Amino acid sequence: MNFLSFSLVLAGVLLNAAAQLLLKAGTNSIGAFGFTADNVVPVGMKVASNPFIVGGLACYAVSVVVWIMALSRVEVSLAYPMLSIGYVINALAAWYLFGEALTAQRMVGIGTIVVGVFLVARS
Repeated sequence: MNFLSFSLVLAGVLLNAAAQLLLKAGTNSIGAFGFTADNVVPVGMKVASNPFIVGGLACYAVSVVVWIMALSRVEVSLAYPMLSIGYVINALAAWYLFGEALTAQRMVGIGTIVVGVFLVARS
């Protein structure tokens, strides 16, 4: 994989991770909610007008374009496993930004993902 291809894959992964973090920040600011017939419109308006959620959706939209560019250059069997890097980024960012737990068991899982991505990247 050349530098451009790797950069596109990495940019797609980072945009996807950013989208998840922004959506989480948005739902944190809105709070827990349920969809019922009575609150579909009010909750929908809150979701649609939340800047974090709008930003997260924008990151998803851009990530699709970047990912299509990456797939035009890289085999999907190589590119797709790289999305797992997003798990690592999101776990660390969620711990830092949202105070989510980063237990030993999660760290072992993250380590397993890193080893797997390394092995796929070297193949």
